Amino acid sequence: MSLYKNLFKQTAIYGIATVLPRMFTFLLVPLYTDLLPKAEYGKVSIIFAWMIFFNVILAYGMETAFFRFYNRESDKKKVVETTTVSIFWTSMFFLFGAILFQSTLAEKSGIDVQYIQYTIWILVLDALVIVPFSKLRAYQKPMVYAAIKIGNVLVNLSLSVFFLLFLPKIAQSQPDSFLGSLYVENFQIGYIFVANIIASLATFVVLSPNYFHLNWHFEWALWKRMMRYGLPIMVAGIAFAINEQFDKILLGKLLPADIAEAEVGVYSACYKLGLFMVLYRTAYTLGIEPFFFSHSSNENAQQTYATITKYFVIFGSFILLSVIVFADVLKYFMIRDPSYWEAMKVVPLIILANFFLGIYTNLSVWYKLIDKTYIGAYISIVGAVITLALNYLLIPTMSYYGSAIATIAAYGSMMLISYYFGNKYYPIPYDIKKLAGYLSLSIGFSALSFYGFRENYFVGITLLLAFMYFIYYNEKETLNRIIKRKN
Repeated sequence: MSLYKNLFKQTAIYGIATVLPRMFTFLLVPLYTDLLPKAEYGKVSIIFAWMIFFNVILAYGMETAFFRFYNRESDKKKVVETTTVSIFWTSMFFLFGAILFQSTLAEKSGIDVQYIQYTIWILVLDALVIVPFSKLRAYQKPMVYAAIKIGNVLVNLSLSVFFLLFLPKIAQSQPDSFLGSLYVENFQIGYIFVANIIASLATFVVLSPNYFHLNWHFEWALWKRMMRYGLPIMVAGIAFAINEQFDKILLGKLLPADIAEAEVGVYSACYKLGLFMVLYRTAYTLGIEPFFFSHSSNENAQQTYATITKYFVIFGSFILLSVIVFADVLKYFMIRDPSYWEAMKVVPLIILANFFLGIYTNLSVWYKLIDKTYIGAYISIVGAVITLALNYLLIPTMSYYGSAIATIAAYGSMMLISYYFGNKYYPIPYDIKKLAGYLSLSIGFSALSFYGFRENYFVGITLLLAFMYFIYYNEKETLNRIIKRKN
């Protein structure tokens, strides 16, 4: 039980480090949607979608490789130094190359060159803190990790509010003041990226001692082994980015030019309601990845993984139903402009898709533990192909609803494929009957609440209570053991 208690503690702290920043980020959604037209918000969403791709490329699987080799190698300092040197120099090469070809990048992407410049600096600064953040997780310093992550978002949030809300008022009332002189008219999108740059720079400064205290030793043999392990993860990451973000880019390309960015805007805004599941999945993943590697040699490792997955599905199923029942309440807090609400119909699909992705993350522990990360890349590529194919087929006739269908189809397929091959190469005794029961009942109740009795909270809350009783009925022995242990 102490094993699960430690895991829960680590996941809870990483959860705070993930949930609080994302909750702060939620405050930016009403700010952006209040101040930016739908088309402008769509433009911002497309730029951030491209940034996800380059984040994956600049990390090139080294974060996961770091954890794998840090737990396996006896000389852990060598792993830290080799990974840090590798990320540093690839980031520098990217910086100079991207600046050199910034005009070409702007032309190919259709994004203004000044936004390309801002994006380059954000990407490089974020890449340079990959290893320092990984060290904090490896050294089991979740509180420090959480403080820095939360600080990053607080700086971003504060500056965004200042630039978008207060600076225009200061410029209007005190045009000759220093702050008034900083205001640039019709520069809202630029201010969003300036706030991000300053926040990323502040984070880098805080973590920069990692570079000053480094011996800069680089071992080629270790690096080659890490690259063989990490590159398939990069391929999987690119495929994941396609599944997660490429729909917004394709919406901008495949829809008529006069409505494309506005459609991206409303879709991206309502997509944010799915972040409650993203928070749960991300917090869990941050806590679980080091745990999986550090306990892989234990005699009962497979049973441990099966138990963890069961409770992930239980909590995730509850979150799925809860968010869908109260989705139309949450929209009043996050998306106050009713013109964005037309895309609310995608919310259940997006939440379920992210839950499928979380289950896939659990099921996919096997290929990382047996050093067959290329299988994960293949599975992710299958998901990416499904995403691209369905987006191309469905966007012209169904717009963003087709993108939501493509997302859930991709993640659902990846989940099933991973389970099939995992059962073949690294059997884990999952309680499939219970997992399927929780998942099916949650999906059924969610569909009934949203599509049959939407905004009827008597029915929605009743379904939620019934699901909670179903959990208690099936898990009462475990719950009673926990209660007795505490007493």
